[in-house]
This record gives sequence, C-alpha cells and structure tokens, in this order.
Amino acid sequence: MSKHGRILVAMSGGIDSSLAAVMLHEEGYEVIGMTMKTWDYASSGGTKKETGCCSLDSINDARNIAVNLGFPHYILDIREEFGDSVIDYFTGEYVEGRTPNPCVMCNTHIKWDALLRRADRLDCESIATGHYAHIRKEDSRYVLSKGVDTLKDQSYVLWGVSQASLSRTKLPLGHLRKSDIRDMATERGFMELVTKSESYEICFVPDNDYRGFLKRRLPTLEAEVAGGNFIMEGTGKVMGQHQGYPFYTIGQRKGLGMAFGQPMFVTEIRKDTNEVVLGVDKDLYRDGMVVSKLNLQKYDRIDGPHITGPLETVTKVRYKDPGTRATISQVADDRIEVLFEEGVSAIAPGQAAVFYEGDDVIGGGWIMKSFRQSDTWQREQVSADGVHVVR
Repeated sequence: MSKHGRILVAMSGGIDSSLAAVMLHEEGYEVIGMTMKTWDYASSGGTKKETGCCSLDSINDARNIAVNLGFPHYILDIREEFGDSVIDYFTGEYVEGRTPNPCVMCNTHIKWDALLRRADRLDCESIATGHYAHIRKEDSRYVLSKGVDTLKDQSYVLWGVSQASLSRTKLPLGHLRKSDIRDMATERGFMELVTKSESYEICFVPDNDYRGFLKRRLPTLEAEVAGGNFIMEGTGKVMGQHQGYPFYTIGQRKGLGMAFGQPMFVTEIRKDTNEVVLGVDKDLYRDGMVVSKLNLQKYDRIDGPHITGPLETVTKVRYKDPGTRATISQVADDRIEVLFEEGVSAIAPGQAAVFYEGDDVIGGGWIMKSFRQSDTWQREQVSADGVHVVR
C-alpha cells in the first residue's frame, strides 16, 4: 500500500513531466505514468520531422523513466478526440477571422478530461502534470496561482481547468525553478532529459507554418478567400490585395507580401468583407476589450456580494504577455468588460484573456473584441437579464 495513494501522471517525455513523476514516486505515491498520443504530424502533409510530445522518441523517453523507477506506463491514443476538438477548433477560428489558442483548448477539453476518465478506470485518486503553477484550496474554491519561476509560469494556459478538475490535480513543480529541475535530473542520472531540447511550437504545426497547415487541411479555402483588400486604418484607403483574411493575424508585420515604405501591421481582420486593416505601430493599441465564455477559479462571480464595483487586476492577453493593470466588470453571466490603465498592443479576438489578483488566477475567457475609448462605434453589451444595452 502506497504512502499517499495512487496517482496518474501525464508524461510527455520531457524533463518537466518526467521529474514530476520522479518526485511523486520518491514522495511515496503509487505512480502510474501515461503518455498521450494526440497527433500524427505525418498525416498533415508537413515536411518537418515529427518532434515533441507526440513523437516516438518522446513516448520511449517517458517509458524509460517508468521502467527505471519501476512503475507502470501506458500510452493513450486520443488522436480522434484531439482532431475533433482541437484541430477543428483551430481551423474554424481562423476561418472566423479570429486567432486561436489551441494549447488552452487542449488542456481544458482534452488532456484534463481524458486523464481524469482514465484515472477513474485505474482507481487513481488524482492526476498530476509538469506545469509550473500552484493549486490550493481556499474556503470552498480551488485557486490556481503562478509558479515560482516567473519565466516558466504556465498558469495562463490553465485558466480553463474547472473546479472539479483542479480538486483532483497536483502540480509538483510549482514551487521550483527550471534550474532546480535540471539539477534534480542531473543528480539522478537522467542526463538525456537535461540535454533534450524543448519544443515551443504547436504540436501539430511543428514547422510553425500555420498557413500551410490551413491550406492542407482546407484545400478549397485559399481559392475562396483570395483577392480581398488591404485597407488603411482610419482612412479606408485600399493599399493592395491580400491572400485571404484567414492567413493573417492581429499584430502581424512580416509576410504581408507588399512593401509600404514603412513598417505596417495588421490591426483588424474583417471576415464579412474579406478585408485586412493595416496601420502603424500606434494603431495597434486598444483601451479595453470584451471577454466571454468565462471560467472563474478564485471567485464564482466577480459581481457577487464579496466584491463591490469593478475588480482591479493584472490582465494578460497572450502567454508571454507580462500583463497590464486593468479593472474588470462582469456585465452578464458569461461576459466581462476589461478597461486597461494604459493601452495594450495587438489584442487578438480568439485569444485567451487571463485575470490575476496578485499571483492568483481569478479566471479567464476568450477575447470577443477590443476597443478604444475614442471609438465612434458603440459598444454593445448584454445585461444580466438578457436585454441589449448600447453605450
């Protein structure tokens, strides 16, 4: 009988998840390792060699750790689930003129759900991953907070994990720095993990060519959307023609296919008219945004009796964003309005917004749209009773 019970550990084959399993094993947990096969890159028609968490090498690396330490290891093939949820979402968001965040979607709707289902079948009380973040219980809520290593903190990608899932999750690396993990691996003789390179690409687009992926996945898309106009921010002047709105993202400067005499950036994507709006750097900045499809972690609502008025936060609009001070107001059951203290550049609809109170994650949601306080168009909101309000 183990000291702490049975736990299912997600093992990608990298140093972080491997050391998470090692630490829990040494603490006395009955560890079961599981590597999820989410994607077969060869099937997408890509040219780069398969790497990362889905590769055969990574699966073997995870299995070797389990064999060395004497605990069981399983491979879980969830390619069908992954394709239906994450790949279709990824392509669909670009077709809608938004910028997807597949890592958040994968964590929320695939990995945690898949792990917990298998944990139940294997009589595991909890699951664990190698993410750099903390979980604690505060009153009746499970609160996610930043990891100690600010350069590796991964709380941003975990905002969508539900209370029920957080209650059964352990994150053993949250109190450690990456240098500590490398030292621990070296001390235990796992040098192949220390020298292994890390992949920061989307697992199913390892060549980072998302446009090529879209074209292979949706072979008629390019012909359907080619020939729309680049138009100038503010004036509406036609600047030339583009390849189709799905092949551009907010903030993009390179790869526009034209020279403009000065650096130009994508500031807006208009799906309905197949227009891509361009502007100079200052045109990227917005004062606020509207966020929907919420998942709150620290509080069940941010307009409840324990909170009076807008809540002061630091809000991140992308993974590597250091965050900006902002106030957030819950204007409907599933909608939050964010007002930044200073302008934020390149806010992309479709990306995740995550709200922090100190190191704690209040929650997050998906960015619907951004705005300037000086915008002449009116901002439409939905009040709690469902009545449309125009301000």
